[in-house]
Amino acid sequence: MKIDRHGKAKVLSPEEIQRLFTSGLTTVRDRTLIAVMLYTSCRVNEAVTLKIRDVYNSRGRIRAELIIRKGNSKGKLATRSIPILEELRRFLATYRPTPSNEGFLFPGRWGRSHLHSEYASLIFREACERVDIEGASTHSCRRTALTLMSNAGIPLRIIQEISGHRNLEQLQNYLEVEPDQVRGAIAALSMLSLPSIQSSNFDLDSANNTELFTE
Repeated sequence: MKIDRHGKAKVLSPEEIQRLFTSGLTTVRDRTLIAVMLYTSCRVNEAVTLKIRDVYNSRGRIRAELIIRKGNSKGKLATRSIPILEELRRFLATYRPTPSNEGFLFPGRWGRSHLHSEYASLIFREACERVDIEGASTHSCRRTALTLMSNAGIPLRIIQEISGHRNLEQLQNYLEVEPDQVRGAIAALSMLSLPSIQSSNFDLDSANNTELFTE
């Protein structure tokens, strides 16, 4: 869990996500911004640098896929196209970005440039404080999305295509392992069939009396 900006950002539970969107985030813009990060697993800088035309077509209709440009991604590895889920589409249908010369989806103050990533992080932290969510940051959206896909059995190579990680090792660092998953993994060992001590011919008394070392 992340404390004072140290450690990994927590993976949000479904109940925490509900609280965040119903009571924590107070404006349509803020809910749409966080929904974009949650439903595309993108980084905060990738979200705030989206252009309107990366999400809406020239007629103002929501595209089938959201485009994350190579130049705005970490490492500038490749442009990514992320399908827009119906859940995200509902947020985007409600949101009406302020037109600006640069055409950013989330414009900055007075329509200049784009919303700064640090300010977006502040919005998220304040929303979490309102609903008593500790240890979360904007990275929680990304970790939550990637972990959910992994837990659903989606192959890591496909998740990597969505997340834009350079390699699978980097991706695996994002994924959360739940205690129930560890218990389930150990429980799978019950398929091993070993003879019980009672049913074996092994004599405990004689074994205890056996000298381990002889002169």
